[in-house]
Amino acid sequence: MNISDSERVITVLNEMGMTRTENEEEASLLGIVACSVRQKAIDKVYSRIHKWNQWKHRKPLLTFVSGCILPADRYKFLKLFDLVFPMNEVTGLPEMIKQYGIITPMGFHASSSEGGISDFWKIAPRYNSNFEAYVPIQNGCDKFCTFCAVPYTRGREVSRPSHEILTEVEELVMKGYKTITLLGQNVNSYGLDKGGEEIAFHELLRQIGEFGKQSGKQFWTYFTSPHPRDMSRNVIDVIASYPVLAKQIHLPLQSGDDMVLIHMNRKYKLDEYREVVAYIRHKLPTATLFTDIITGFSGETDDQFLNTVKAMQEFQYNMAFIAVYSPRPGAVSSRWADDVPYQLKKQRLHKLTEEVEKSSFKYNQSLIGETLQVLVIDKDRKGEYLSGVTEGKVNVRIASFDESLIGNFVRIKMTGAIEFSIAGELVFAETLEEVE
Repeated sequence: MNISDSERVITVLNEMGMTRTENEEEASLLGIVACSVRQKAIDKVYSRIHKWNQWKHRKPLLTFVSGCILPADRYKFLKLFDLVFPMNEVTGLPEMIKQYGIITPMGFHASSSEGGISDFWKIAPRYNSNFEAYVPIQNGCDKFCTFCAVPYTRGREVSRPSHEILTEVEELVMKGYKTITLLGQNVNSYGLDKGGEEIAFHELLRQIGEFGKQSGKQFWTYFTSPHPRDMSRNVIDVIASYPVLAKQIHLPLQSGDDMVLIHMNRKYKLDEYREVVAYIRHKLPTATLFTDIITGFSGETDDQFLNTVKAMQEFQYNMAFIAVYSPRPGAVSSRWADDVPYQLKKQRLHKLTEEVEKSSFKYNQSLIGETLQVLVIDKDRKGEYLSGVTEGKVNVRIASFDESLIGNFVRIKMTGAIEFSIAGELVFAETLEEVE
């Protein structure tokens, strides 16, 4: 979501006559798209603004911060940054800069928009890639999980008009984009806030699938993040029906213990989650399964943690994004005792990491000898290989240094596997489009 937000901020700045630089010390305007959901991210913001404010002693410099920010963090940032504003007011950034005394080519024609998320979505993003794109479909959250800050930073759920989403997706695909990721805090509750005046999430996916069928273009459509409570069979059935809807599901578990799930206000029990996974395995047998886990949540006992370990062993995730719990100001759980010692949280994190390493390695080994479609993403760090991903978002190291393949689908025969990654060789030197 932060990447997608940043792409629209860049558009606004470009229209003001500014040019982007990769060198911070060259810039006269420096900004951060922040996220208060994790303390580690906020700590990085403080480190960066401290450095920038030191630079102000030797050159003119304007700083701003926006993004997913809790009120407590926003109050502190007001003392450190020149401009602090919510992301849905980015259309007013030219006027803010003008009022601050910096004149730009657009300064005399600053936006008079009242802002709002609808105006923000209408900004044409300056995409960071020419083959991967993020498309926001929703903002905010109505779930109020007790550990989460999102309802307090982004507000209640608001669905973007489906015609805007479909238009953006179709334009991206016709321009040659290979992956589209639909973004929202709870994508599968898309449209529920419109009281029947907007299509449901499964219908949005179906229309993208139909477009893919009619266009003849090959692309993979992903979405993140869904909520298990709203993951209907209709969504899974639609994914099974269209090749352009990628067979990869990110389904946050957070905990494998029913009492912890109640404490988190997740509104489902493990058996309900289990039923969703079983249907995914039935309808999408080739799909990979990703999840999110919080370890060391307030009051989590050893037995409750072991239930999460058992759940991970049962569901055999390909990837798990595991976070050590830290209270977020404003979230309900911040009023509760953070009573799991940090070292114990770290031990639990390492145990859960070991479990997902085992299941990932087991799956990756099963791919050895198979030939799969892979999207080439980049060169590896040493420049000796290419890196890519399967449809299931498994990382692939490709024995080739042909940079012309980057951004294209290729056929790769898998030759080796480690945790979270597989190695392979090109079956054809040509891209998949050329072969077909």
